[in-house]
Amino acid sequence: MATTDEWRRQHQRYKEDVKRRGKPFYPYAMFHDTVMSLVVVSVIIGLAAVWYYTSGEDPKTCGSGDSCLLGPRYSEPADPATTNFVPRPDWYFYFLFYLLRIFKWPDSVILGTVGIPTVMLIIAFALPFLDRRMERRLTRRPVAIVAAILVVISMGELTYKGAIAKEALASEVVQAVPSWAQRQGFANNAEAVAGAKIFASSGCTACHTYLGTGSSNQGAPDLSAEATRGKSKQQLMAYIRDPSQFGNNIMPKFGFSDQQLSQLAAFLLASKGPK
Repeated sequence: MATTDEWRRQHQRYKEDVKRRGKPFYPYAMFHDTVMSLVVVSVIIGLAAVWYYTSGEDPKTCGSGDSCLLGPRYSEPADPATTNFVPRPDWYFYFLFYLLRIFKWPDSVILGTVGIPTVMLIIAFALPFLDRRMERRLTRRPVAIVAAILVVISMGELTYKGAIAKEALASEVVQAVPSWAQRQGFANNAEAVAGAKIFASSGCTACHTYLGTGSSNQGAPDLSAEATRGKSKQQLMAYIRDPSQFGNNIMPKFGFSDQQLSQLAAFLLASKGPK
């Protein structure tokens, strides 16, 4: 490793070389930046024009009347009461999206959302201050090259996994239902099992947790031992039908049928805590 005096000498030679052979920032570098900025803005405007003139106001005309090369101009109106929509991020966040699928348990989700991204950002900011060697030839920097390749491969793999993970999130929760029934002791209760499947497939675990599955958001409680709270089946059905009637303006009305409400209530009444 180069000593401080050697690094200073190399840096001084670098400054002298720039002064002797380099070009001033204005107008050369500024001209290059301006041209590149115009190119980027022109590409964005061009893509916006292609998107606008190849799509119509009705998304159903895509593929027939409109080509929709870059997607429809408008999509179907959002339905706040839907129970089968799985939200997805933009493509450049797919790697974080898949990290959340890896660290999906409530106790470890902080690693995927804050821990790993923060550590990587700190390393990226610190590298220019830690690696102060003048050597820039790739063959002389095996550690840096191997680290960069591993990061690119990891990001690419996580992005790809996140891109193909379409409706798997809900299905993963549904796959946990037999385990819930076994641990809670309602495996022979057909109505409770049906309610557990509705609970798992309707996005309830986006806010509630159940036997370690799901995320605790918006102050939603853990429902693993809901039966111990002393509510009757009718009370549970009425609460799920319209939570706002009981002062809960955060939980939406899902539009369940009476049969589904009965099954959900049976599931919650069978949830007395793991045995």
